[in-house]
Amino acid sequence: MVKDVWENGLFGIDIGHFIVAVFIFFAFLLLRRFFARFIIGRIKIVTKRTKTVIDDAILEALEKPVQFIPVVLGVFFAAEYLPIYGGIEVMANNFVRSLIVFVIFWGLVNLLNPMSFLLRRLEKVFTSSLVDWLLKAIKVTFIFIGAATILEIWGIKVGPILAGLGLFGVAVALGAQDLFKNLISGILVIAEKRFNLGDWVRVDGVVEGTVESIGFRSTLVRRFDKAPVFVPNSKLSDHAVINFSSMTHRRIYWKIGVEYRTTVKQLRQIRDAIEQYILKSDYFAKPPKVSMFVRIDRFSDSSIDIMIYCFTKTTEWGKWLEIKETLAYRIKEFVEEAGSAFAFPSQSLYVETLPTEAPEIFVPPAA
Repeated sequence: MVKDVWENGLFGIDIGHFIVAVFIFFAFLLLRRFFARFIIGRIKIVTKRTKTVIDDAILEALEKPVQFIPVVLGVFFAAEYLPIYGGIEVMANNFVRSLIVFVIFWGLVNLLNPMSFLLRRLEKVFTSSLVDWLLKAIKVTFIFIGAATILEIWGIKVGPILAGLGLFGVAVALGAQDLFKNLISGILVIAEKRFNLGDWVRVDGVVEGTVESIGFRSTLVRRFDKAPVFVPNSKLSDHAVINFSSMTHRRIYWKIGVEYRTTVKQLRQIRDAIEQYILKSDYFAKPPKVSMFVRIDRFSDSSIDIMIYCFTKTTEWGKWLEIKETLAYRIKEFVEEAGSAFAFPSQSLYVETLPTEAPEIFVPPAA
């Protein structure tokens, strides 16, 4: 009985062959550790000596797929050693072929990250977000091809599956129109280069903040109070988007009111002093590159208004506030040096005549 069990253990294969096959597999697992420690370690030392970092990134990306090769070899030699025939042999061959396909496409998908610098050159034409989308699409394509190859190895036809998915996709599309609308809108936003990651944008009535990520369905905008807002891409595509990060200069537009007692000479002195300060300061952009006006604008109800219209070279908000503050100090000095003063809202009431006859005061009778 022991001899019969030993010779006809499983699927008509004696137990001795199974034990040897297991030892073959584990021997290749040990070889995997040796391969990873010595061979790949030696290659790492060589790549670190080179000036470029691309070879280091490629080796790091391929390290795990390459370490899996001894496992595939162990399965292959163990299956070759076993005396299997017929359907079991076909299954074993298909399993080994599937592992080979898995390793190949695993390595291809991992290679996309270090090799993405080739696609990064497209950022001169496209945005970085569109290049990221392209990388994701290539990864999905490799994964799909690898899965389809494995299915074909096992005799499963991919064509009918795709046809069924197509019919299913039509049904899903009818109920997910907003999803596809946002997807197409996201592609249009990126293709039109409306904004990039890190840009300060504002959509009236929707959101204002810094763009952190552009997804397939929505875009993450971080408000200035640090609250995240996930905006559907359709809103960014259908509405006007103001991209403050694309400003070439930042504007200062003021109206300064001085008192009506200010003389024409004082007005000219104040206006000329402000204009000369802006023209001589290195913080402000000069005509004809930008428009600049310092003019007596109008006679308001309580003041004579001086319009100041100019642009700073910097677009950084903090620096712009500092320049604007310095300009305010200088304007106050110019007004005081001219002997004038700032006006404040006031009203004057003129009474031409007073009534001559006062009404008789009513005195109630005593009780």
